[in-house]
Amino acid sequence: MRRKDREMDADFAMGVLARCEFATLAMTLPGGNPYCIPISPALVGGTVVFHCACHGLKADAMRANPSVCLSAACDVSPVPEEFTTEYASAVAFGTAVEVTDDAEKVAALRAICERYAASNMREFDGAIERSLHRTAIWRIDIDGLTGKRKSVTKGESDG
Repeated sequence: MRRKDREMDADFAMGVLARCEFATLAMTLPGGNPYCIPISPALVGGTVVFHCACHGLKADAMRANPSVCLSAACDVSPVPEEFTTEYASAVAFGTAVEVTDDAEKVAALRAICERYAASNMREFDGAIERSLHRTAIWRIDIDGLTGKRKSVTKGESDG
């Protein structure tokens, strides 16, 4: 990381992944081209989980090359008088693993739904019954994780 003064530890970075509204998953398509797409991540233990369709570009890319990079930001606030933006960010490098065990899939979906649909958890079991067979779950086993924060105090700038 070039700006060591903004570097944060792994716990900070995991906090960003836990709070971000979405993250962007970058991968390599089977033909070698780059591809990135927003996902709705949740944390389960020390891994990131997300859902998607069983078939499609994203799944094809991760099956062909499971090395991925995940980028997330939160606490983003423009500071116009300083010509800058405050933020917290995280970048995770890892391996995408398709989850095939039904119990692990349900646990991941529960974590995702508790994060994004907490007010509707009473319908969770029915939704699982209807759609588990057609929902793919992927886990990112994190190999490297960095966190970064830019914070501005009035009259002070860190460039």
